[in-house]
Amino acid sequence: MREPPPSPDAAVNKARSIIEQALAAPVSRPLVQAFFDEATSTVSYVVSDPTSSACAIIDSVLDYDAASGRTAERSADALIAHVKNQGLTVVWQLETHAHADHLSAAPYLQGALGGRLAIGEHIVDVQSTFGKLFNAGPDFARDGRQFDHLFKDGETFSIGELRAIALHVPGHTPACMAYVIGDAIFVGDT
Repeated sequence: MREPPPSPDAAVNKARSIIEQALAAPVSRPLVQAFFDEATSTVSYVVSDPTSSACAIIDSVLDYDAASGRTAERSADALIAHVKNQGLTVVWQLETHAHADHLSAAPYLQGALGGRLAIGEHIVDVQSTFGKLFNAGPDFARDGRQFDHLFKDGETFSIGELRAIALHVPGHTPACMAYVIGDAIFVGDT
């Protein structure tokens, strides 16, 4: 069983400490392209290293028509076009949280562009809750295996030469993450 999440004050203080340490070192400025999805009011990002072709895609949206129950890839295809037009290489597909308010296009994008699919390690808590709430059977994985990597709070990673830090920021969901990438921070719906 996982430890309970830290108190909000402890989480804020830990995040502040991690960010202050990160900013004490030389910080690069990533190139950021935002894509706004009107249907869900979600912003997806392509964040790239200006010194290489490496990039990450954050919080991609799979279009969903509730009336018909059909999905489409218009929003995701705009991300694909941007990545290809800029000559970028996707190294990460990042989720800031479990998206109950829209569908993620990360698996579709991963198939088209590659990159490791990642989210915070507390996604297993959300999966456990959803499994119980929806009375899901044993085929519903509750261990995060749908992702290539589960970030720990304060874990560092790279996007080309850009240094990045994953921060656990519970709020919208218990699994919410923020990503400090160079001198920018991406917080999703938190």
